[in-house]
Amino acid sequence: MNLVERVKAILLTPKTEWAAIEGEPGDPQFLFTNYVAILAAIPAVCRFIGMSIVGVNMPMVGTYRVGIVSGVVGAVVYYVLAFVMVYVMALIIDGLAPTFGGQKSQPNALKLAVYSMTPVWLVGVFSLIPSLSILAILGLYGLYLFWLGAPTLMKTPEDKSIAYTAAVVVCGIVIAVIIGAIVAAIA
Repeated sequence: MNLVERVKAILLTPKTEWAAIEGEPGDPQFLFTNYVAILAAIPAVCRFIGMSIVGVNMPMVGTYRVGIVSGVVGAVVYYVLAFVMVYVMALIIDGLAPTFGGQKSQPNALKLAVYSMTPVWLVGVFSLIPSLSILAILGLYGLYLFWLGAPTLMKTPEDKSIAYTAAVVVCGIVIAVIIGAIVAAIA
């Protein structure tokens, strides 16, 4: 399946798309090079453009822009850490599955981590205009995608799917805070 079709399907018909994804191999090289590498670039590039070229308009101060070198370094670090986050999330998803009545499956955990991140990467386009960055909240749709995909891919019982999703989300928030701190420290 091509990238655009997969993105449309996971966003618009997730329940049927998770069933299709279940039958696919969870080859890490394929997922990282053909999906993550492309979509994770959206927020990194848009954030660079928004912060270094467009800038943030601050009342009484004017427009604040991050330096080009700092912006590029921050974008590269942000991009690389997106791969790390997906991989670590897949390990957490796989590790927590038995706790919530699911089955361990590293390939399925990776597919669940990768495809449920789709809206998060897509809303990164709002970083082009820093004042629209608040719209990144639309990326929370990824939580719904995860909740729908967990029973299909990780065989989590429906009644434990919400708790499983919540546990993974808490771990994801901790990882996101750590990654944010790393990006801020480097850039």
